Amino acid sequence: MSSSQNRRFRVAVVGATGAVGETMLSILAERDFPVSELVPLASERSAGTTVKFGDDDIVVQDLATFDPAGIDIALFSAGGDTSKAYAPKFAAAGAVVIDNSSAFRYDDDVPLVISEVNPEAARTRPRGIIANPNCSTMQMLVALAPLHRKAGIVRINVSTYQSVSGAGRSAMEELGRQTGDLLNFREIDPQKFPVQIAFNLIPQIDAFLENGFTKEEMKLVWETHKILGDDSIRVNPTAVRVPVFYGHSESVAVELRERITVDEARAILATAPGVEVVDERTTGGWPTPVTHASGRDPVFVGRIREDLSHPNGLNLWIVADNIRKGAALNAVQVAELVAAEG
Repeated sequence: MSSSQNRRFRVAVVGATGAVGETMLSILAERDFPVSELVPLASERSAGTTVKFGDDDIVVQDLATFDPAGIDIALFSAGGDTSKAYAPKFAAAGAVVIDNSSAFRYDDDVPLVISEVNPEAARTRPRGIIANPNCSTMQMLVALAPLHRKAGIVRINVSTYQSVSGAGRSAMEELGRQTGDLLNFREIDPQKFPVQIAFNLIPQIDAFLENGFTKEEMKLVWETHKILGDDSIRVNPTAVRVPVFYGHSESVAVELRERITVDEARAILATAPGVEVVDERTTGGWPTPVTHASGRDPVFVGRIREDLSHPNGLNLWIVADNIRKGAALNAVQVAELVAAEG
């Protein structure tokens, strides 16, 4: 990938030692992003350690004392509080900030961008900040936007099955620890999650809001409206944490304004950017987070079938790597859009 003027960019990755930050670094290298200098940043605790960027080991610098002058593009994945404190400083110094937290997603003057869905929105960024959507919204809309463009979405019923990596490294460690303890007949002591996560399902992600939905569920509502530019779309979400390390899955029932047959939907999705259809009506002819999504770029769609309860309805099973496509890859793809501006 290169800009029209073959320009190279000084790129900062904030939160470079986290799971998403590390994946951002690897994707920047894999996609040969035109980097003149890569600057990894993290908290004082991680400063002085090294991270991999291609074949190079680069020393992590302390975000709190770093001068952002001269940074062209800053990829943030260090949490909402860090983004609120430092993203405006980087933007004021001239950088385009691409933020993976929820800090700015719902601000009217900050575009919320999925590279395959609304790339044009990245061009208008009055505050110098572009927001990455939530991982569950990301994969759902990569798959649903082509259907929306064809026939218009009226309503989405979605249940998510979200891996523990979405809750951070400590959540993955807790799943591993609890699994080992239970298999060795030892007592478990939940720390990250309110109850046992190993061999269990938890029907709550994030805090409850007054309407009875959790914040994670409402992100699917708010972000769908903003990204598709249509507040009339009705979204009915349930978010569930499952004992899977990497990869979110979603069972989606979508009601359209016009009928699309299963064959038409499959053909639309087969040519949609970022989508890979795995939809054979045979045993194993469907995608899973482990066998298909983990460590890979596409959003996988299977189990495409008519909704028996609605004449214009379709059911889909949507799977993606939440760390890779759900966060790091889209941020780099948005950075590529910025770089292509010249």
